[in-house]
Amino acid sequence: MDKVTSRQAKLPDPSPHFVHPGYPLRRTCCRSVHLRPKPECRIIMREVQYREAVAEAMSEEMRRDPSVFLLGEEVAEYNGAYKASKGMLDEFGPERVIDTPIAELGFSAIAVGAAMNGLRPIVEFMTWNFAILAADQIINHAAKMLQMSGGQYNVPIVFRGPNGTAGQLAATHSQSFESMYASIPGLKVVTPFTPYEAKGLLKAAIRDNDPVLVMESEKMYGDKGLIPEGEYILPIGKANIRRQGTACTVVSFGKILKTVHEAADVLAQEGLEIEIIDLVTIRPLDIDTIVASVKKTNRLIIVEESFPVASIATEVAYRVQRHAFDYLDAPVRRLCQSDTPFAFALPLIDEALPQVRDIVQAVKDLNYVSR
Repeated sequence: MDKVTSRQAKLPDPSPHFVHPGYPLRRTCCRSVHLRPKPECRIIMREVQYREAVAEAMSEEMRRDPSVFLLGEEVAEYNGAYKASKGMLDEFGPERVIDTPIAELGFSAIAVGAAMNGLRPIVEFMTWNFAILAADQIINHAAKMLQMSGGQYNVPIVFRGPNGTAGQLAATHSQSFESMYASIPGLKVVTPFTPYEAKGLLKAAIRDNDPVLVMESEKMYGDKGLIPEGEYILPIGKANIRRQGTACTVVSFGKILKTVHEAADVLAQEGLEIEIIDLVTIRPLDIDTIVASVKKTNRLIIVEESFPVASIATEVAYRVQRHAFDYLDAPVRRLCQSDTPFAFALPLIDEALPQVRDIVQAVKDLNYVSR
């Protein structure tokens, strides 16, 4: 195991695509809780899969707080559709790890009612595409209950599951819903990229007194990364600079960040170092980190695995021109999924999503570099 003694641990990962988020660790050591580990505190790292980090977060919070429970399709007997709740039924029993019928609206309504009455449910959707059926409960009840009750009822609930494209699953199983839910007041939306974030943000979401939507990726559950031993929690609402650069600020989130990092490597070979910002939290949006980066690079590209109209890219572009217009040396560029239902055929999938070549060319265009 790797041991680190520095004041702020730098956590190396086995893949260049999984760069340490750089958040200060909140750890318990030396009988005190502090945001930055003291030099004498030794942080022991271990490698886990993304799905294991999710399971650890839920299990630790269920041990800590008896009001936390998990429900969803196949979360119990089958250990989760993606094995993200493996072993939890054996430890916590069927009263706290509950298999539900294929009825997203129904079990989401039960969870919202439970949250209003003092419990802290975690609702797992087999995919956020199926959560369309539960949108009434998420949007009209979980998001609005605090205000409609005059502050009498909090809804401390987590809705989580895989979001976005996941191979050849065609139009109705490949949608990204960050922008849809981020437009609703009363909801928080997070998109963990690494196992480190998957655990730290999920723990924060479970403890939050507001509804939090955790959007993962079916294609990332097997990804591996390092996390510290012991307890740590990451802040909701904080973006992360994953790579420093001056040629252009590239804002992105979710698994499309892998493509962004590949493009960054290609550009670096040509002398163009881009700065990569992972939003991590979609709502609340950390605009300060983005604006500070744009003031340094004077250029902005937003890469998003979602439809372009009313996208997160659109919101980021508006806020940057509102707060950093005088610092821009080129028009803001966005690279999103094509404005069409998602395809099944592999060539059409590649055509629909932003590719390395698209990002490389966009950065060159904004830097007025010839093709």
